[in-house]
Amino acid sequence: MDPIKYIFEKLVVTGRIARWQMLPTEYDIQYVTQKAIKGSILSDYLAHLPVEGYQSLKFDFPDEDIMFIRDFTMPGFEVSPEEGPEPGSRWTLVFDGASNARGHGIGVVITSPTGFHIPFTARLCFDCTNNMAEYEACTYSLEAAIDLRIKILKVFGDSALVISQVKDDWETRDSKLIPYKENIRKLIPYFDEISFHHISREEN
Repeated sequence: MDPIKYIFEKLVVTGRIARWQMLPTEYDIQYVTQKAIKGSILSDYLAHLPVEGYQSLKFDFPDEDIMFIRDFTMPGFEVSPEEGPEPGSRWTLVFDGASNARGHGIGVVITSPTGFHIPFTARLCFDCTNNMAEYEACTYSLEAAIDLRIKILKVFGDSALVISQVKDDWETRDSKLIPYKENIRKLIPYFDEISFHHISREEN
């Protein structure tokens, strides 16, 4: 209940409330119900009353170029910066790429023999098709595995096109995808053993 509205509209009041009602009678006061305030009016009002000592927000992210930080002391992560993974250790890699109206991005998860997961994500700052995003994810994942000095790798992806073209099961006819496939073929010799496998989207 609004107390001001109560004072002005109550016909019979007693005690202190009655005195409160009499005090404003020398003024021509009328109670009006408050209407909704539009957000634009509020923002205009605040714009004319700046806060002293205001500092503008800084949108710079100081380490935006850092994609991944490795902690070689974490248990299960058997990669030495100098030596690389244990010889003969078998690693797995799952990649995925997406392209839609909201943007383009890729994701990769590399898994060690002991089940330690190393995730990578990246935003693609250029227009591309969904197949190009899948190829970008595959290329990026292989380069990350090379940086980790992984030599035996199983690669999994839900793009039948990318997996089949990389395995030479399908011919690559799209001119935009040919450079991607050629680049991946150049990365394969860095591994002692590498295989590509297609999985369903639900498994990815």
